[in-house]
Amino acid sequence: MKEIWNRLKEKATVSHGVLLGLGLLAGVGLALLLVNIATRQAEGKLSHFRVTNLNDDSYDPSLWAVNYPLQYASYLKTADMERTRYGGSEALPQVPTDADPRSIVSQSKLALDPHLKTIWAGYAFAIDFREERGHAYMLTDQLYTERQKVGQPGTCINCHASVYPAYRKLGQGDIVKGFHALNKMPYAEAKQHVEHPVACIDCHNPADMSLRVSRPAFMEGMRVYKESQGIKDYDVNRDATRLEMRSYVCGQCHVEYYFKGPEKTLTYPWHKGLKADQILAYYEGVGFKDWTHKTTSSPTLKAQHPEFELYNQGIHARSGVACADCHMPYTREGAQKVSDHHVRSPYLNTNAACGTCHKLSETELKSRIDTIQDRNVQMRNTAIEAVVELIQAIEKAQGGKVSAAALDKARNYHRRAQFLADFVEAENSMGFHAPQEAARILLLSVENSRLGLKALSAED
Repeated sequence: MKEIWNRLKEKATVSHGVLLGLGLLAGVGLALLLVNIATRQAEGKLSHFRVTNLNDDSYDPSLWAVNYPLQYASYLKTADMERTRYGGSEALPQVPTDADPRSIVSQSKLALDPHLKTIWAGYAFAIDFREERGHAYMLTDQLYTERQKVGQPGTCINCHASVYPAYRKLGQGDIVKGFHALNKMPYAEAKQHVEHPVACIDCHNPADMSLRVSRPAFMEGMRVYKESQGIKDYDVNRDATRLEMRSYVCGQCHVEYYFKGPEKTLTYPWHKGLKADQILAYYEGVGFKDWTHKTTSSPTLKAQHPEFELYNQGIHARSGVACADCHMPYTREGAQKVSDHHVRSPYLNTNAACGTCHKLSETELKSRIDTIQDRNVQMRNTAIEAVVELIQAIEKAQGGKVSAAALDKARNYHRRAQFLADFVEAENSMGFHAPQEAARILLLSVENSRLGLKALSAED
């Protein structure tokens, strides 16, 4: 009996030692876990290391890289080229010349759809119009487009370069004065005042990294738009919320615009609203035209990348989803949540761009995008073909039995139909930003083409 008791005591001692050892290991593990959590929390709170002081003279984005290496590393990726189903760029080799030193270019949209040459006949876009590339190429591709052969004003620089430094220099610290000085210059002169594509200084206040609008044209555009809604004296940098600024900094450039007056002042035509037909009504009211169509002599308009306008008519804008949420989604780098500055199509990054809100597989997310864009392409093609049919009909009617009054009526319908179709064509989401609004715009375009044909046929 005593021997059994001793054996039990031995086992108890061993078990106690094992338990004690396990307890010590658990304690060490818990301590390490707590240290790791504390470290991650500290990292999360520390968004950057202020190695160097930045200010409004810190124009070169590489200076910002010292304090914000993660953001800068993704910013450099805008030089990547990857094509989506209906847009984006792919590298096409080109033999460099003195006039155009680029070794790669992107696909010509004119080659993809010859109808575009017909609707833009007599305008620079009928000479050269290519698929968009990333922000890294925005200045280079503008410098060497063949559209420069017919001359472009310095105003074009406003959205193709980091112009905040030029504004400050030309305006002696007053960016509005600098903006007006830049607009008046010929392009060849204006390009001497810029050095970088869009950079950190254009969207961020260097003092605290808060978002800011640096383009006076957008400041004024938002002022007149808000006034059309009954809001007086709107100042975008004073009155916009942080969420709104995550779209406004993109809307500085991804918009419809025109060059106003002999000074070629960059102007956003939002006086009646942001919808395509509201913008068209504004142009009608002020009697503006971009050029006279070579074939029809119509006073024609050219729409320019109105992503901001169409986005504002869509479900994402109404739901409080900002441009940056989809095109610059947050990513994790250790414990830090960083906005991805590899600005690109959400189609190339659906899990991060869409998956935050839509808990679906990547296959399903892309399938939904495909459906929206495929339908938009069908409608877009129908609208463009209708405009081309009207152009051909006007050409045939000129010099015939059709009266001057009927021709002028048809030309006005041509002007409207073309602008509305071009509004969706020039908008780079292929209808995705607001599918129902894009469909409405294209239907209005087709209706104007029909009315133009009817005006001509009434006198046959």
